[in-house]
Amino acid sequence: MQNEENSSPQAGEYVLDSYALLAYLEAEPGSDRVRKLLETAKEGKCRLYMCVVNLGEVMYIVERERGLSRAQETLARVDELPIEVVNVDRPLTLAAAHLKMDCPIAYADCFAAALSQIKNATLITGDPEFSKIKPDSNVQIEWLGKE
Repeated sequence: MQNEENSSPQAGEYVLDSYALLAYLEAEPGSDRVRKLLETAKEGKCRLYMCVVNLGEVMYIVERERGLSRAQETLARVDELPIEVVNVDRPLTLAAAHLKMDCPIAYADCFAAALSQIKNATLITGDPEFSKIKPDSNVQIEWLGKE
């Protein structure tokens, strides 16, 4: 099931994809919602997850656009955020592979969606590629608005 943007943070569990984290880091549209979720997680009122694959995606984008030094600074900043970075294991990999089989989206995006399924958490993104995920895939999406 997919839903629309929710402007107030709520108790629960959320998965951030690379789009969401980059929106926050670059102060792009959607950054306010991610910032509110980070504040709520810091207070212990919700949990935030990110797959290490998606963290790697953020790092390569920052390094490509701004260089290695800036990527290292960004990683240090991310490490201070209340986000649980989830390593890839066999169940997560197989869930991502199954999603990839059914959906024509990037493989890294499949890891964010699969983590959302496994954690029964809402996926936070603004990436339109996720609109290709089938409604019966059991991935709940909160779309970051165009602020």
